[in-house]
Amino acid sequence: MTALGTPPPPPHANAHLNVNVHVNAIPHPDPAPGRTFALVAGVERYEISHHWNLRGPARDALRFARWLTGPGEVPAANVRLLLSPLDDPDTLDWSASPGLAALRSTYRPATEENARTVLLDELPACDGDLLWIFWAGHGHLGRGGELMLPCADARPGHIRHLNLDSALRWWRTDLVGHRRFPLQAALVDACRVDAPRDSRWNFGSADYGGGTTVPGRRQFRLYASREGEAAQNDAERGTGRFTEALLGELGERSVREGAAVLPHAARRIHRAFQDLRERGEGWQLPQFLVDRDWDANSFLDDLLPGSALPRAPRLDQAGWDGLGELFEDRDLPRCAYEAYAWAFKAAGCTTPAHGGLPADTLLDVVADLDERHGGRTGMPLAVPFVHFLADRSARPGGGPGGGPEDPDWAAGLARWVRATRERLALPALRPPPAPARRATLHVRLESPPGGGDGLLARMWVRGERTHHVWESEGSPVPLAAVRAALVRRLAQGGAGAGQPYGSIGRIEFDVPYELLETDFEQWPVPRGPGGRTRPLGTVHEVVVRCPQEREDTRAEWRAKWRWLHVQDGRHPDAVRLLEDPDVTDALGMALGARPAPACVLGHVSGSRTPALLEALLEGGVPVAVWRRGGGAPPGGLPALLAPEAGPGAPAVFGLPARVRDVRRAAAGQDPGGEDRLVLLWDDPDDTVDLRSLA
Repeated sequence: MTALGTPPPPPHANAHLNVNVHVNAIPHPDPAPGRTFALVAGVERYEISHHWNLRGPARDALRFARWLTGPGEVPAANVRLLLSPLDDPDTLDWSASPGLAALRSTYRPATEENARTVLLDELPACDGDLLWIFWAGHGHLGRGGELMLPCADARPGHIRHLNLDSALRWWRTDLVGHRRFPLQAALVDACRVDAPRDSRWNFGSADYGGGTTVPGRRQFRLYASREGEAAQNDAERGTGRFTEALLGELGERSVREGAAVLPHAARRIHRAFQDLRERGEGWQLPQFLVDRDWDANSFLDDLLPGSALPRAPRLDQAGWDGLGELFEDRDLPRCAYEAYAWAFKAAGCTTPAHGGLPADTLLDVVADLDERHGGRTGMPLAVPFVHFLADRSARPGGGPGGGPEDPDWAAGLARWVRATRERLALPALRPPPAPARRATLHVRLESPPGGGDGLLARMWVRGERTHHVWESEGSPVPLAAVRAALVRRLAQGGAGAGQPYGSIGRIEFDVPYELLETDFEQWPVPRGPGGRTRPLGTVHEVVVRCPQEREDTRAEWRAKWRWLHVQDGRHPDAVRLLEDPDVTDALGMALGARPAPACVLGHVSGSRTPALLEALLEGGVPVAVWRRGGGAPPGGLPALLAPEAGPGAPAVFGLPARVRDVRRAAAGQDPGGEDRLVLLWDDPDDTVDLRSLA
């Protein structure tokens, strides 16, 4: 679930379905309340981190249990309640039904062991007709697309969870008695975003196996989100939007009637959320995936006449022919993800919650866009995508991989957009946003030819334009002279005459290999009255670069950087944590074999740091963080990538700012101390050096 501020009221919170329930609505004998069993779980508190905690799932679980034991008339002894609330359970409302009050003394914590015991041991031993599974909390997709529901005892390095898809497969087999539970309904109020693939968020493997499939056993699944998308949680009201809508549809129906109308309820929920979007209140796409009705048919693919969900117009054959010519032999440009995300906004939709592109070729990305629902403008999502590419490829730095602009390709893309709009009678498109550009101060240091003391130095500022600001003019100077020149430059105004001191957002030190671990971020710079100084790295983002050591692996270096941008810095494989045993002679070749990883967190000892740095450069890795002298900061290096949430946040591109924040925090805790984090941020598309260095 994703926490929200104050969204609009949930759809049909108190509505009832206006349908007649017939005996043949369920293709099995009527499930009596006494032969109905349930697993109901709500997880608000997780051991892994307080950042994972949610407010709402426990209340939602109690409300669903209230429906079962109240209007549903299911005996409390038939309900297994797993609850891990944020607050004292005694503060929850247990008085809604006598059955709910009885559950107060029998509920258990929502741990992995309890979930597996209930679902794979206790409930299969019961003799019932209908099984309900209701789960509210976090949710992630595994590599095979299986839905993994983290439990309350999820911990760093071991995300204990329930593999719901594996459990449901198990329940369709003869491991559950042949005549038992012919009807099974799973209702899940959780996200279905991809699980990150690194050691911090290790879900491991939880496949429960199974026996022989039993013919005629029906499963109904209704999830709060589609694959790759988030489910919203209203923290203020303490409820999930999916649960609110679902309970509004079930109302005061009996358990038998509730089961019979589930397909109709799913349609109404789906339409209600679509209506929110059509009214301009749709801060989310329709996120409901409904699997099958009780007849095992897909019922959202065959809605009543006039009730079909509106789709964006699709590209015609002429459009595809034109893109085939324009995209032939073209790699994904650096701005591809920005174009993909902007296409949804331009069409009035919400960008999918998962980061990164859905495919690795331009035509496949367009195919993904063409299959999706559009917004109120009736614009095919592919058109704003191509419009964005045309705009960026016409700008400096908008060419392949961020190189020079490509005016011929840009003109071809623009002609395609104009022709497609005219042919399909599409509305006008607003201009895409200009690329964000902050002023960066580059400091290039080189060893003098033939060796000797001192360094050749040059500084330039890159923002809307690039200009030279200082040079040692051919005479080697000590680092102290470079530091003094940098302080003067900052005091004069960074990006040009009259610009304020704070206009420089980042300082990049372009250095030879032997200076990679120099403590540039500790250089004192004036800050405040009375001659006070602060470490440079607490005022600005400070990174180091080593492009002169990249000649032999330039292809790998560029490929990794481009891939990182294409994936918006959020691909589960983008980051790899390396420790001492990982640093071998073959590490550099292994790192360079594929685009991933493009970022390395080096938790190694001081003696292994030189070998790690050699492997990073050999493998073409553009981004890396390590600690000068070895070790890791308090909280560990992975915390740099996930300061606020669980898996998936934030992107790698937030690292420079995050490292600066860590440096500021360290300075606040120990003003005399020294933070030793080093961030390698080596952009192959930003290697202009205005070369002189005499």
